[in-house]
Amino acid sequence: MEDESEIDHLVQRLATLGDRVETGMDRRRFLRTLASGGYALGMAQWLGVDDFLAADDGTVPVVTALVRDDPDDPWSVREQTRDVPAEWYAAVTNAFEINERLADIAFTGYLGSAVVPGDYDSGTAAVSVGVSSEGHSIGELLADVAEGIDIDVKTIIEIEDFEDGAEAREPRFATGVADGNVPSGVACETPSSLATLAPALYQPDGERRFFVTAEHAFAEDRETTDGTLMLPREDADAVELGTVTTYHPVLDIAVIEPNGLLGPASRIDAPSLPRVRGQFTRFGLADLIARDRDLEKVGALSGHTTGKIQGIDAVTCFTDEFCRRGQIRWGGEMDLIDGDSGSVSYHRDPQGEDDEVLVAGFNNARTWWPGQSYVWGVGAYRLTEEYGYHF
Repeated sequence: MEDESEIDHLVQRLATLGDRVETGMDRRRFLRTLASGGYALGMAQWLGVDDFLAADDGTVPVVTALVRDDPDDPWSVREQTRDVPAEWYAAVTNAFEINERLADIAFTGYLGSAVVPGDYDSGTAAVSVGVSSEGHSIGELLADVAEGIDIDVKTIIEIEDFEDGAEAREPRFATGVADGNVPSGVACETPSSLATLAPALYQPDGERRFFVTAEHAFAEDRETTDGTLMLPREDADAVELGTVTTYHPVLDIAVIEPNGLLGPASRIDAPSLPRVRGQFTRFGLADLIARDRDLEKVGALSGHTTGKIQGIDAVTCFTDEFCRRGQIRWGGEMDLIDGDSGSVSYHRDPQGEDDEVLVAGFNNARTWWPGQSYVWGVGAYRLTEEYGYHF
């Protein structure tokens, strides 16, 4: 069977660098492991070997965030690191690889999967897999190869067209634009839809600053309009923010070039008006799960909510003919309603001031099928990996 041969290939790939990082492994043994595995020392930085060799035995420093040295200078980005247990690091790294391979295989009935790191004391990680009723018994196929990684298989039945039954709410209008910059978490309008404005998105190439919201808010208008984004106001006429310069349908974001009247702010329209200082990496999100930290969001319709992270580096194949990678699953399905798409999930910067936060990712949709309840959207790190954007 073709799927089973692919699984056999996955078995061979599990003897990765992450499998060999063991608690207490010394540097000399680690170098011998590299040599026996065929790794060139010139690849050390890409593999994270330099970090491993610089760490105390039993821990590994990982990059958890990209943050600004100067909060007012979006181009002063540096890496933020944290020491984590090597056993936990190995388990999470292994889970990331298994999850990626499952997405590559896309076996019959595969609807998506996500990595769920354990806490630091456990030194474990799991992969949650969603399958249709036609899916293979993937848990049995991987039981003997995913040593130390729990494969949690859930059968998802009757995914049908979504009908929103949420009670209608008044949108949150932008109020704090006296300085000419619009905070995130407020309503924005496309020609046919209402969405939520995200914080300013930056592109180092040319040092450009953009407005950004959900791409699907423009879905009905892409062929007939120029992609104008408007800022509605409660007691005044709407103001034009700019026009879409790039659509990214797989990421589900629309990037809008400001027209010069108003600019995007690295602020979130919450009571404390938190300042966005940067964004979490994939391992930064894993660290939040390991420390049982919540994410927050401010949507234009539902306002401020918080919730637990349910999975990271997720693959979502529920709604389109293609799969979306680099997803975050968090909170519950009622944490997002129509009009909240385009908002961001975030958490306080663990090494910053009280009012400084880091973006986790965009909020694009929520579950509507029985048995699961979460918000999902693309991780900020995925935008950086794919196109170089950052918050």
